[in-house]
Amino acid sequence: MFLVLFIVLLVAWLLGFLAFHVAGGLIHLLLIVAVIALVIHFVRGRRTA
Repeated sequence: MFLVLFIVLLVAWLLGFLAFHVAGGLIHLLLIVAVIALVIHFVRGRRTA
């Protein structure tokens, strides 16, 4: 789930950064959230339930 969130936020960041150049601070905030989601994904790892 976090990996999907990372990919979605990364794509949104790339589109915002490369295509629109609008709200520069918010676009970089998306990148930070995406990286945090990726780190959480790898720290938690896969759990067997």
